[in-house]
Amino acid sequence: MSAAAVRLGGMALENGVLVHGPRFWACAIRARDGHVELASGEKSIRSADVRSPAARWPVRIAEVVALFPAVRRALPEAELPFGQPRVLAAMLGATGAARALRASGLRPLARETLGALLAIAPASLALRGTDVAAYHGAEHISIGSYEHGEPRPREHERCGSHMLGPLLVATVAGNLVAGRAARTPRGKAVARGVAGLGAIAAAGELFAWTLRNPDRPASRALAWPGRELQSRVLTAEPTAAQLEVAEVALAECLRLETAVENGAGGSASGSGDSRR
Repeated sequence: MSAAAVRLGGMALENGVLVHGPRFWACAIRARDGHVELASGEKSIRSADVRSPAARWPVRIAEVVALFPAVRRALPEAELPFGQPRVLAAMLGATGAARALRASGLRPLARETLGALLAIAPASLALRGTDVAAYHGAEHISIGSYEHGEPRPREHERCGSHMLGPLLVATVAGNLVAGRAARTPRGKAVARGVAGLGAIAAAGELFAWTLRNPDRPASRALAWPGRELQSRVLTAEPTAAQLEVAEVALAECLRLETAVENGAGGSASGSGDSRR
């Protein structure tokens, strides 16, 4: 990534793309009548201000989650991926299967590993071949091409899917420790909650390490599960119309971020009335 580039993140919707930078977010969707609708705003939570490794990654997740209600208020037609019935059904099914797994007679390591895989596999498979996957590809192409200054493919090296390997390792390790540290059901639930937060923080740091050291064997091994999932399941080649939506969101987010960096201030289109 160019040193001068604004560090961006993003998320694919069923009908659009959300792009966010250190201070601002912008979301563009393809409305039912075919036009592109745009909204943007300032973040209520900013992980860029957090320096503690223990808090940085949990705050990053909270930062993104806090954008959902803002997007829905500004763009009522926005279709968030985790609000889709098939994804909710997959997540509920995975939760039930994970509970049954914990009550099984499997060895702790096998039980925790399968449980961690169950937590992500169904929802990921539910997105395969959908507009979400295509908009995910559009998001990666637009952001990656901006960051590298040249056309890029639909896979992106900083996609959250690359946290899969580190998160699996950290979650399994944390749950094994939590299971031994507590004796009562309530104590185990609390210990698992603490271990979950610790796993997110540890996985985030591992993920950052893999980005800094992409050629190390351990980095490649940790990145492999997420890279395969991203390529085979979570992204698809977008249409020109879907790429247009992603480019609109990207341009608006960059406009706001660069205006602040240049001391001009940013004016966000929070009403969602911008049409193209």
